[in-house]
Amino acid sequence: MDILYFAWVRERIGIPRETVETQARTVLELVNELKQREPRYEAAFSDLSALKVALDQSLSDFDADIDGVCEIAFFPPMTGG
Repeated sequence: MDILYFAWVRERIGIPRETVETQARTVLELVNELKQREPRYEAAFSDLSALKVALDQSLSDFDADIDGVCEIAFFPPMTGG
């Protein structure tokens, strides 16, 4: 599955995207796997309330099932104006 990182999430992790294989069943389980990789992932995902997630380009929740998902994107909340 492809993971996309936007804005400060990308800056903390240091890459805009990556392809991962995971045994995670939910977004939160995937985040916990990523946080175990190294400190830059821990920093990027330290405050999930400051992040949004999209599954295959549709906004979702961190408890969403990721079975069959091709793309997950993490980004900070956007403000309009």
